[in-house]
Amino acid sequence: MADRTPGTFLPKLVTTMREGYGFAKLRADAVAGATVAVVALPLAMALGIASGASPDKGLITAIVAGFLVSALGGSRVQIGGPTGAFVVVVFNVIAQHGYDGLILATLLAGIILIVAGYTRLGDLIRFIPYTVVTGFTAGIAVIIASSQVRDFLGLRLANVPADFLPKWAAYFGALGTVDLATMAIGIGALATIVILRRLSPKIPGFLVAVLLASIFVVATGLSVETIGSRFPDMASGIAIPALPLWTLAKVQAVLPSAFTIAFLAGVEALLSAVVADGMIGSRHRSNQELVGQGFANIASALFGGLPATGAIARTATAIKAGAQTPVAGMLHAVFILVFLIFGADLMGFVPMAALAAILFVVAWGMSEHDRFLEVLRMPNSDRAILLLTFTLTVLVDLTVAIGVGVTLASLLFVARMSETVSIDSGDATGKDEVDQRLALPADVEVFRIDGPFFFGVAAGLMDAYRKLGRIPRVLIVRLENVPVLDASGAAAIGELVSRAGTAGTRVIVCTPRPDVIAMLARARIDDRHGLLARTATYADALARARMA
Repeated sequence: MADRTPGTFLPKLVTTMREGYGFAKLRADAVAGATVAVVALPLAMALGIASGASPDKGLITAIVAGFLVSALGGSRVQIGGPTGAFVVVVFNVIAQHGYDGLILATLLAGIILIVAGYTRLGDLIRFIPYTVVTGFTAGIAVIIASSQVRDFLGLRLANVPADFLPKWAAYFGALGTVDLATMAIGIGALATIVILRRLSPKIPGFLVAVLLASIFVVATGLSVETIGSRFPDMASGIAIPALPLWTLAKVQAVLPSAFTIAFLAGVEALLSAVVADGMIGSRHRSNQELVGQGFANIASALFGGLPATGAIARTATAIKAGAQTPVAGMLHAVFILVFLIFGADLMGFVPMAALAAILFVVAWGMSEHDRFLEVLRMPNSDRAILLLTFTLTVLVDLTVAIGVGVTLASLLFVARMSETVSIDSGDATGKDEVDQRLALPADVEVFRIDGPFFFGVAAGLMDAYRKLGRIPRVLIVRLENVPVLDASGAAAIGELVSRAGTAGTRVIVCTPRPDVIAMLARARIDDRHGLLARTATYADALARARMA
């Protein structure tokens, strides 16, 4: 649950420090930070490679962004870093605009997140349709898994196509080049992770799989591809922060990707915060969370890292390990930094097949197949949005998939909402409507609108007027049960007043709601020549009609 208290834009770190922070909490946070660092270390390397970058970029992101997500965010426990949600968009940006283009897009995404936070858009992200999130998340999972087939099987492919169908065509064409030693290492690493998760979930399966695979390769001298052989010039340590080179044309080129990155970062961070709230009984500050994510992404870009957001699985791991405050996430970044400084050379021994196995497991977790199947049991319209978003993510583009999915889901919602709104007029036959008509003076008609009167149903008002079949002396428009009136609804009422006035009918608008009255005032209803009066109650409207 989001926290809307006066401290909306105060980092949770400040709040927890004010509550008191002693050695006991520090010890708990240190243990949790070390635990989640063990999980995040191989994962950050794997995500860096899957994104089309190098493993050190993933580690830099976990260090810089991971520290700031916890230090500046609005969640009591939030572990930040690179996540699978970004793999598709990051890979495409690097392919189209180079790594400098990715840094610029990440920087712009950070700015967008900060603006979104300070304009309180964090409260709106929860309205992203469930079907859309499930669809594009499952689509990303399929793409991540597909991107690892070459490394898992040791296929001899110099260049793997970026698009899904050509990629699989290339895989099938190269099946004769499968390297059995590489495949065996991949299968062994995958089996290790799966078995440890089932038999002993507390043991960091990712790290154990990477260590065992690396030791086996070194001990046996197998000729398989490793991080060191693929990235022989990989830098160690953290670079000096620098602004990316940019031009107006380049900003325009990467801006759509920047919005996609910001959207994904916001959605995943707030989902992670909600999960954390449920586990520890806290309340996150959604808008401050976006602000913290924004600064974290800007810093990651300045240090040459990848986009970052809150990671649900790593956050849950930290909480289960006893994390008390945001310090746990900050210490997790410090522990990874220590490894990058003193143990970077060890990364060179890690087999690519072992990292591919890790990403297969990540993709399976991201797919949330149970949720996907759950939506497939929903009505046809929901299934259609899910499958369309999923298909567009896999075959076309993530940005297109999100845009089309949200748009169609919104239109579907509008259509469903319009079915709940009624405009009762002279042809209504219900008991309330009949009683209403019996109380009417001669030559007086009444329209009663129940439900939000918005653009989806506004045209129905004029249709009801045309169906009257006669010109009444007075027409009462009852809006007491209209909780929301938008510009289209106000315009429709204004048009009704004007047309009725031209035909010689005087209109009385009845509503006690201040917000509806304010919208009518903005539409200048009082200036329409057909308006007789505005009243707060139906009884007052009947009294005015009798005097007219």
